[in-house]
Amino acid sequence: MLYQPIDTLSKGFKRRVGLAQALLHDPEVLILDEPTDGLDPNQKHQVRTLIQGMAKDKAIIISTHILEEVDAVCTRAMVIAKGRVLADGTPGELEARSRYHNAIYLRAALPLPQKLLAALAALPGVAAVEPAGRAQDLGCYVLPADSRDLLTSVRDLAAKQGVVLDELRLERGRLDGVFRDITTAAA
Repeated sequence: MLYQPIDTLSKGFKRRVGLAQALLHDPEVLILDEPTDGLDPNQKHQVRTLIQGMAKDKAIIISTHILEEVDAVCTRAMVIAKGRVLADGTPGELEARSRYHNAIYLRAALPLPQKLLAALAALPGVAAVEPAGRAQDLGCYVLPADSRDLLTSVRDLAAKQGVVLDELRLERGRLDGVFRDITTAAA
């Protein structure tokens, strides 16, 4: 690839050439726009590892709409819309603003019984029980009314009713939902 013109390279190769150009003079501050766009999963991992390693010695600003990127490499995240800072915090702090923060996802091999769904909705601290949203998914989310941990209560209730769960997990929150909520409220 050494003698190949840049305009003939793939999107991923162009992205890596651009990153190399940015690093060539060892700047103290790096501003990267969508640094992993167009890269395959292995290349994304390499670039993220590189960014994390450089972050010890450099200020790195990443502009991205790929929220998985924020979670993977950022220690601080800002949501900016129409030139205004609408949110500023760690990725974890922003995830905590998600309606799915501390929600419990549960799924069984068969559709969950209505009796269980009604009992879940009646648990103290439960704001709502909603389907997972995909037609083929046999699961649901139990959304907390506050940030309380409902995992033990949900697990125990399912066991008490004899429902065998294939999956039970605590959700951290969803940055994409937080981003949508923040930016649409500001519109």
